[in-house]
Amino acid sequence: MSAARRVCNHSGFRYTIEKVIGEGAFGTVYLIFSLETGERVALKKICEDTRYKSRELEALQAIHHPNCLTLLHHFISESQSTKMLYLNLVTEYVPDTLSCVERQYLSIGQTIPTLLVKLISYQLLRSLAYLHSKKIVHRDIKPANILLHPSTCILKLCDFGSAKFFKANEPSISYITSRPYRAPELILGATRYDGSIDIWSAGIIFLSLLSKR
Repeated sequence: MSAARRVCNHSGFRYTIEKVIGEGAFGTVYLIFSLETGERVALKKICEDTRYKSRELEALQAIHHPNCLTLLHHFISESQSTKMLYLNLVTEYVPDTLSCVERQYLSIGQTIPTLLVKLISYQLLRSLAYLHSKKIVHRDIKPANILLHPSTCILKLCDFGSAKFFKANEPSISYITSRPYRAPELILGATRYDGSIDIWSAGIIFLSLLSKR
């Protein structure tokens, strides 16, 4: 670790930022080094709207499962230049996504082994069964949101920014889930749906892995 790196300190949590590992419409993800534990963990920085509760934070606080990303810490920070508030979610760090794994095999002209496809499928369905038992629908199942540890092949479902706690007969938006993995009822504009939309997305992923396309 370079001595030139600036030490950040928020709510007693001290860390240094190593690099950006992901960027999206709702936030930026950094690889950071925790000075308390001596471990590399991930930090997702999201623009905070104080008018609303963070569904992602609410979901992560309710989730405790070996195939779902674990929340380690969270805090609010303020930009010195813009005075904007940011919600910072500190989670465990898993270096690869299913998207990366697919590209790695493609780059060497090979397909993902059937046994690994089975292992991925089992763990993803296990995580979804757990979420749905907690009345949580992820609503954005796709390879980029599926983390896979390169040495253990342990799967972690991540990015709960679109997740929602569902209540019976409560309407929800239909323009949700990345288009290639969007269930037919969402495409047709349904506003009353359940965890089956996550199962459809998972099915599309399994099909793409098994068809080697």
